[in-house]
Amino acid sequence: MAKKNLHPQWYKTKVYCDGQLVLEVGGTKEKVTVETWSGNHPIFLQASKLEKNETNRIKK
Repeated sequence: MAKKNLHPQWYKTKVYCDGQLVLEVGGTKEKVTVETWSGNHPIFLQASKLEKNETNRIKK
């Protein structure tokens, strides 16, 4: 016989950064607040601005 209430409640979790909804994921909390995410982190922003050559390497 399976035990009742063994697993936590599963929610469609909303992730917020600076008060704005940035994405929705599955999780055990209804709401998560983060300080940084890939949309505002300097490393990810710089990587999209760098030029790549045909072998997919970044030009110096």
